[in-house]
Amino acid sequence: MTRLLGFCRVIDAINERIGRLTLWLILGSVLISAGNAIVRKAFSMSSNALLEIQWYLFAGVYLLAAGYVYLRNEHVRIDALAGRWSARVRTWIEMVGIVIFILPLCAWVAWMSWPLLVNAWVSGEVSSNAGGLIRWPLYALMPVAFVLLAAQAVSEFIKRLAFVRGLGPDPVAAVREQSAEEKLIEDLKRQTLQQGAQAGNGEAR
Repeated sequence: MTRLLGFCRVIDAINERIGRLTLWLILGSVLISAGNAIVRKAFSMSSNALLEIQWYLFAGVYLLAAGYVYLRNEHVRIDALAGRWSARVRTWIEMVGIVIFILPLCAWVAWMSWPLLVNAWVSGEVSSNAGGLIRWPLYALMPVAFVLLAAQAVSEFIKRLAFVRGLGPDPVAAVREQSAEEKLIEDLKRQTLQQGAQAGNGEAR
């Protein structure tokens, strides 16, 4: 189990790094969108390539960050039900869900999307729009993203198996490290509360 948990740390590190890199895709999409809008309004010019790359980047964020979202336990949950179950019951249900639903779905999507990628690569498929982009990078996102998600599902299964065997902490209950943005928000809230309390004390005097 120790070796398996070490394998989990490798998978977690990969999806952590990829998840953080997708932040740059968001920035790129925003900058391209803003630049394209400015050029279109100011010079009555536009580019289908710039329009398409925006949703290429958005697709990259949406797909490639799936494993990262699962790692951080930020995916959608039915908390009204999960909150009523004990940690062990919830963990067993999640393990069954990984085996029955997540892994087969990931395998199916990766398998079905691979021929699309190969055909686009071989044929040099290009967007039907004038000045559009080549399509194989977009198709490549599907198998890559679902392989990453499947790998994270395996990692989550192993961590939950360790938990039910008493060899590790509850992955869901583990404290998630705050990002720099979350820490900033917490500091601002704390400062606001302190200023409000000081103002209240001043009025009371």
